[in-house]
Amino acid sequence: MEFQDYYHILGVSKTATEDEIKKQYRRLARKYHPDVSKEKDAETKFKSMKEAYEVLKDPEKRKAYDQMGSHQAGDSFTPPPNWKYQNAHQHKHQSQQHNQADFSDFFESLFGQQARGARQQHTFPQDGEDQHSKINITLEEAFRGGERRVELLQGKNKRQLNIKIPAGITNGQSIRLSGQGSPGLNGGKNGDLYLEITIEKHPQFSIDKKNVYLNLPVTPWEAALGEKIEVPTLGGKIAFTLPSHSQTGQKIRLKGRGLPGNPAGDQYVTLSIHIPEPKTEVQKKLYEQMKNEMPFNPRAS
Repeated sequence: MEFQDYYHILGVSKTATEDEIKKQYRRLARKYHPDVSKEKDAETKFKSMKEAYEVLKDPEKRKAYDQMGSHQAGDSFTPPPNWKYQNAHQHKHQSQQHNQADFSDFFESLFGQQARGARQQHTFPQDGEDQHSKINITLEEAFRGGERRVELLQGKNKRQLNIKIPAGITNGQSIRLSGQGSPGLNGGKNGDLYLEITIEKHPQFSIDKKNVYLNLPVTPWEAALGEKIEVPTLGGKIAFTLPSHSQTGQKIRLKGRGLPGNPAGDQYVTLSIHIPEPKTEVQKKLYEQMKNEMPFNPRAS
């Protein structure tokens, strides 16, 4: 019969506290439980760590186990002569509930059928772990919100979920899907799924949190005369009158035209004056006329 190193199996030190042992068992139970685990030999590992926890969680069993001295896992082992384990808190009818346990010969040799406490199945509820993933959305989806169906790869499994995108969500924010994380064990509640948002690059707009930015080309006469023009926004085009004598690089703030929220973001428009190319003699003469009638040297200062 081989010696079982319960401390090694559970991954705790010989000085581990009861709380540390319990916490480690819960972590391993989530990892190796046959109902949810994708690990190799999960069922065998789950049985081994369950047996180790059965001993180390119980102060009396742990004390008796520690009396066996120092052995390596796999060493040949025989209990001391006349060894008999006595549990001072044993319920006299518990032995009727323990014939379904699946413990090793090593455990039986030390503790026997009558040492398996009524909780040998460890049926306390364990909540599932939260999971995290990422999804890309368009800037229009971030602005308007809406619903979409996404396919997620979680471990080796593909899942399709309908998600609701709130209007005004920003880069790096997460959507929480309650109960869509790792399943709970023994009646524990499922974990949650958090989807981190990445907003895709847009051909016209750029964003910083809830603010939206746009480079807007305008003609020289629109900028000089302060004419009314159409300005693209995420909510559609709006009419806007430019300030007269506008210059390239000048920024105009459109309040509340960014991503919605409380408060909503703004849209910042940066003007870029584009000069039309003179292609005919008449057009060239217009530039000559401007040169003569509007003498101007932008490099003078």
